[in-house]
Amino acid sequence: MDYKQERITTIHDFGCDISRLEERSLELTRDTPTAVLIPSLYDELERPALSRIRDHLKDCAFVNTVVVSLYADTPEQYAKAVEFFDPLPQKTHIIWENGPRVIALLKQLQDKGLDILMHRGKGRAVWLGLGLATLHAGAIALHDADIITYDRAYPLKLLFPLLEPEFGFAFTKAYYARIGSEPRKINGRVTRLFVAPLLHSLMDVWGHRDYISYLSAYRYPLSGEFALTSDLALTTRIPANWGLEVGLLAEVYRNVALKRIAQVDLGTFDHKHQDVGQSPSQGLQKMCRDILHSLLRTLTETEQVVIGKDQLRSLRIKFRREAQDLARQYFVDAKFNGLQYDRHKEENTLERFEEVIIKAGDQYLEDPTGTEIPDWTRALAVMPDLRQLLGQAVADDMQEVIDKRVLPFVNLGENNGHENHSSAEDLVFTS
Repeated sequence: MDYKQERITTIHDFGCDISRLEERSLELTRDTPTAVLIPSLYDELERPALSRIRDHLKDCAFVNTVVVSLYADTPEQYAKAVEFFDPLPQKTHIIWENGPRVIALLKQLQDKGLDILMHRGKGRAVWLGLGLATLHAGAIALHDADIITYDRAYPLKLLFPLLEPEFGFAFTKAYYARIGSEPRKINGRVTRLFVAPLLHSLMDVWGHRDYISYLSAYRYPLSGEFALTSDLALTTRIPANWGLEVGLLAEVYRNVALKRIAQVDLGTFDHKHQDVGQSPSQGLQKMCRDILHSLLRTLTETEQVVIGKDQLRSLRIKFRREAQDLARQYFVDAKFNGLQYDRHKEENTLERFEEVIIKAGDQYLEDPTGTEIPDWTRALAVMPDLRQLLGQAVADDMQEVIDKRVLPFVNLGENNGHENHSSAEDLVFTS
């Protein structure tokens, strides 16, 4: 435990009183409603992590609205998702982000000259979710659907700094220790073995750069858990590739003063793991590729650096030394704490990440254009009622599920002449 501060405010957990934060948050949400946004694939509903998240959210009285941005292949999958989240006491919106109503709405936007349909994956899910959430909340927390260690403190810690008017924050980012439980080991390979040594190496190659210094202040820049005000949500471009987390930090860097940014300690944390992949277009290597593209592009845009093949070769050499030194340090830390640590496997992983630098660097030199989704303010300039139309599409999708759960009338021809006055509303199943 430490109390070190960075260029951005670091909010530590020195044994904070969660009940006190909850009580104060309930007061503050009277003026500033809150929302939690969860982008999710349907598959997550069949894993235990999302059930845990749902069950803990039921106890989050400081959360007024829940928005789930869901990718589902069939109406049956979407219906199961609506039923899955039905126990939540909060007003809950399940966006079928690839469903016919939402796609038709995005086609209307496309016809008017703004193409969101070209973007797929988590980026589009987040973009849709933020648009809907801003209709209902002034502060929005976002987290993934695969968090194994989730509890109510996670959204509380992210949202509270935005709610407390004395703080003045517009953006909070989670940091934590990625420690697996079965077996006990240090996780977070891309953060530890790619991003951390890469940031050091970028500074060595191009000298002190304010943007790299800013990124280095984040203790876990790849965390998928953050919160932001609705104003910032509407004016932020969302990256559409696997560099979403780093790309989002670049957007925050452009739009928000450092004194309005904080990172919050969530303690020990774990979630689902990805494979390293066999090529730079697969698994964690693909994530590393997209992260590097985002970093190089933002350096070019904000720091006016010149990026060429010679600099990329130097970056690779610097990276290898930095990553090897860090691997040794992680080995010592793990052994001291009795954690499993396969040093040879770690070295193999960082060697694969090293190969990404040259291949991804060459790709960047050929095509440095980004893949950000336009911010909501631009979309609203094209279709001013887009958020309301999205909300209506979601309401219609959910109502269709409810209507199909209505019990059929039984023996309507044998009612002995008596009228059946039961309404459909009376016959809806409740879970």
